[in-house]
Amino acid sequence: MKQQVALAAVTTTAATVMAVVALVRQYRKAKQDRQWGKCQRILRKFSRDCLTPVPKLWQVANAMVSDMGASLSSSDEATSSLNMFVSYASPLPTGINEKGMYYGVNLRQTKILMVCGRLQGKNQPISDLYVDEVPIPSSVMIGTSQELYDYIAAELVKFVSAHPEKDDEAPANDKKLGFTVSSGDDQSTAISGSNIKLKNFAADTTGVKDLITGMNRALEKHGLKLRVHALVDDIVGNLAGGRYYDKDCVAAITLGMGTNAAYVDTTQSAPRWHDSLPKKGEIVVCMEWGNFNTCHLPITQYDTSLDAASSNPGHRIFEKMISGMYLGEIVRRVLVRMAQEAALFGQSVPPKLLIPYLLRSPDMAAMHQDASEDREVVHEKLKEIFGITNLTTMARELVAEVCDIVTERGARLAGAGTVAIVKKLGRIANRRSVIIMEGGLYEHYRIFRNYLHSGVWEMLGNELSDNIVVEHSHGGAGTGPLFLAASPTPDS
Repeated sequence: MKQQVALAAVTTTAATVMAVVALVRQYRKAKQDRQWGKCQRILRKFSRDCLTPVPKLWQVANAMVSDMGASLSSSDEATSSLNMFVSYASPLPTGINEKGMYYGVNLRQTKILMVCGRLQGKNQPISDLYVDEVPIPSSVMIGTSQELYDYIAAELVKFVSAHPEKDDEAPANDKKLGFTVSSGDDQSTAISGSNIKLKNFAADTTGVKDLITGMNRALEKHGLKLRVHALVDDIVGNLAGGRYYDKDCVAAITLGMGTNAAYVDTTQSAPRWHDSLPKKGEIVVCMEWGNFNTCHLPITQYDTSLDAASSNPGHRIFEKMISGMYLGEIVRRVLVRMAQEAALFGQSVPPKLLIPYLLRSPDMAAMHQDASEDREVVHEKLKEIFGITNLTTMARELVAEVCDIVTERGARLAGAGTVAIVKKLGRIANRRSVIIMEGGLYEHYRIFRNYLHSGVWEMLGNELSDNIVVEHSHGGAGTGPLFLAASPTPDS
């Protein structure tokens, strides 16, 4: 009898334990389901807030066209989020008559890039192309402006000696040297109107004309028969290269860690600068379109928090939605909320996930473009960057979806900006327009590139989409100054 009672007690206890275990499992599953449902709700709201249907894209494009006109207007009452300026008032290359060896310099944050190549006219590609990148010593960085110019000239002497012109190419007079400036990710080196900012140098701001004068003095001092006629942003060099290869090239856009755009217009379109421009002819307008802002942009709470925490809150809103510097950070902020409110990565938030800007756009692109069945690249990148492990396939898919939402919005907005430029020029309906794209985001992020192209196509429809040709820049990275060197001087 005692054995039966004991057996019954053990059976009852075991049943109770099993029931408790089952309840615990049910509770955990219900909790996981609630958390997963919360993740899905966050994702759906984010997706809705980021939507860029065609009517929204046209609202953005039309607002940009309006701001472009206001920025070029001579009226003091015109207001614009854009601070555009005439960057170049000389003819661009034609691709027909430019022949011979040309030299150029691109000034970067802490380096100078020297380039030379032989053009053969008739839109032929560059031959004998040489590129040399030289670091700027710290002693020069903390020195005077003239010491910087002398250093560049001295390095150019070596470069020209290593890659000389042929005897029949040597000009009787001084030859133009193309000179461009690359804006850093933090705008540490940038041109704004008549001034150039050199944040990493002791002489952190100087006038463009002063730099041209000082540079030419250094070139003459070192015996070089080269002269700088204009100092421009490197995007103007990209545009010059585009025009060399195709006479219908009207604009160049940079989509990399930062973003900018420049386009060709007529002097009559810029009344604000009429007194300083030729009576007629072409000009290149630098848009600084990263500053663009309008109430029609699909701004989310994550964009707002990113902007508030940035070094320039309230500024460069468009750039913060479309450039490589910020895309990964927007994704990270969405994932942080999912981790905090829905335990996407476990009951505690991975510490590294809280570090701003730790997710870079190349890593985001790799996760987004992961075509493996179990999203193995997503798993590896999250482990490598944030120390996140044991992630389910469903969670990996969700991360990829967040990347997709951010990428699609950014690319389609960039497409709307592209259409805005062509509309401003009045070329959509009946003229072919080529837009040159430069930058790693466009070149290496295939899905971003595809979303941009499809956005432009959807805005224009079958009848007009062939009028805008968006393509990667020709000639290779850093060759812009070379094409500027080949462009005619105003009095030639």
